[in-house]
Amino acid sequence: MCGVIGYCGHRPAVPLVLEGLKRLEYRGYDSAGLAFLQVNKLEVIRSAGKLCNLEEKVAKTANTFAPVSIGHTRWATHGLPVEKNSHPHKSNNNALAIVHNGIIENFQELKDELLKKGYVFYSDTDTEVLANLIADELDCLLQAKFSKNYAELQTEIEHTPQLSAQYLPYVEEAFCNAIKKAYGAYAVVLLSPLIPRHILAARLSAPLLLGIGIEEHFIASDVPAFLPYTRDVVFLDDNEFVTMSAGSYEVKNIYSGEKIAKTVHHIPWDLQGAAKDGYKHFMLKEIMEQPRVLQECLVGRVQDDLVCLPELDTLPVPDSIRIIACGTSYNAGLWSQYYLEQFAEIPVTVEIASEFRYRKPILNKNELIVVISQSGETADTLGALRLCREKGYPVLGICNVLGSSVAREASASVYTQAGPEISVASTKAMLSQMVVLLLLALYYGQRKKLACPVKEILHELRALPDILERALPAMRERAKELALQYAFAKSFFYLGRGTGYSLALEGALKLKELSYIHAEGYATGEIKHGPIALIEPDFPTFALAFDDDNFSKVRSGILEIKSRQGRVISVLQEGTSLENDDIWYIPKTNLPEFLALPAMQLFSYEMADYLGKDVDQPRNLAKSVTVE
Repeated sequence: MCGVIGYCGHRPAVPLVLEGLKRLEYRGYDSAGLAFLQVNKLEVIRSAGKLCNLEEKVAKTANTFAPVSIGHTRWATHGLPVEKNSHPHKSNNNALAIVHNGIIENFQELKDELLKKGYVFYSDTDTEVLANLIADELDCLLQAKFSKNYAELQTEIEHTPQLSAQYLPYVEEAFCNAIKKAYGAYAVVLLSPLIPRHILAARLSAPLLLGIGIEEHFIASDVPAFLPYTRDVVFLDDNEFVTMSAGSYEVKNIYSGEKIAKTVHHIPWDLQGAAKDGYKHFMLKEIMEQPRVLQECLVGRVQDDLVCLPELDTLPVPDSIRIIACGTSYNAGLWSQYYLEQFAEIPVTVEIASEFRYRKPILNKNELIVVISQSGETADTLGALRLCREKGYPVLGICNVLGSSVAREASASVYTQAGPEISVASTKAMLSQMVVLLLLALYYGQRKKLACPVKEILHELRALPDILERALPAMRERAKELALQYAFAKSFFYLGRGTGYSLALEGALKLKELSYIHAEGYATGEIKHGPIALIEPDFPTFALAFDDDNFSKVRSGILEIKSRQGRVISVLQEGTSLENDDIWYIPKTNLPEFLALPAMQLFSYEMADYLGKDVDQPRNLAKSVTVE
């Protein structure tokens, strides 16, 4: 959930790392920091709050032109978001500094052992424990080989940096020894005066990838960190570590030390895809990109009015499907349940990943597990995937990030092809997930030779990009009008029925995430079973009333609210009507969810922007949830 970056090369590393941190700020923004070597001495600059605070500190520091540096943007897990808890963290003896994304679950036991040895801790973090654990292992190795610990070697190291090659094996061994003792999840990057031309990095259950340049190498938690310099990437797997310098890199297994040959992947999108393109916020840009996303999701997957998902051709048609996901991805999975059961006639169960992992789930024979994650690194979803694979079940991964853990560990993977999503609040990722899941329903209907309206639905899907493109400007204006009218609200209900129910959950989630207004999503039929007691004039409702078999039922629910003086925003399709003042019309289509979703996203965006909230970086949230 934090952003990490490291650089070895021929450029001034500190400004490059700062630049990379700006592109990773969506992953963590409670505090930030960086480390570099100044005349072979370890320098660390840290600051609480936004990255601009760190930039101001760096600007006051002379000679920050070292060719090696590491940096970090933090999303707090252990300790308050204050400077003492910011990364990088140094060891007591200044032998090394590390940045870390993840959680060391046994940090307290490790800390207690180090306290007995006389180590002092200046932060509340688990990361400082890991830094001192590595230093302790290193001192033991140096003492055994050179009869001196780091402190006794320090003067010699500072004056003869060319000796660093002889120390590299000992730093690598200490790094691995410490990591073997640390349980949990980590992407950790290390810088040390002992090895001034090198950086070490390792991963377990947290994203970490290597950027391959010309006489320069990068290590980061996400591609945008180094995208201006290279699109060639090596994805590290769990229990692997890399030693890199400007001119070389080497990946090894943490436990065996065995060298591992890695494939270099080329990322298909460029820096422009990760830029704002003149929009005020990334979120607005990503909402407005959704017509293109719809179109690109269909490329190569629809041929001659048939759905082509060759990734699944080798897997049998399942007797049942279990969808496992978190947050927005869970809502997309819940939405697909209706279409999978209708078009594929396959029973579907939808599970929250964090709950599924800690039950003793009873899986059905010939059941397909589908895991959904935008980043492909969501910790709870990955845990569920691994649990199901251990039990011998096929797992289909639906994700957006090439080479992510979900993509690599699933039995088969389908990429949503949404392009980079930078805003913390997910928008186009959910729309693309919905397209893939709808195609999945049609695909299995085809394979089962059911009377499934594949041709008709594909016709609707092909038409949607143009419909949405034309509708978005007016939708945004309507969202602005309604946000202004309802900015007084402290709570909101979101209601939907059928496929609208899961969208109601998503609409409520977006409003909470962005504007910090309490919101709850409900199935419209459930409102009278308790929640209607809360209705009053200053507790409004956002209702989805699609022109389908449920329209009259949803209409009744809206009227029940209005009869109790509740204010209602009703999203209707053109050609329908309802007794309500605040109606929001969307174009007529047989797939109204693909228009209602952007409408709700725009409403949440405009509400948050009007209220002066930080739209792209909502408080307490991070983009990729890599901790449990």
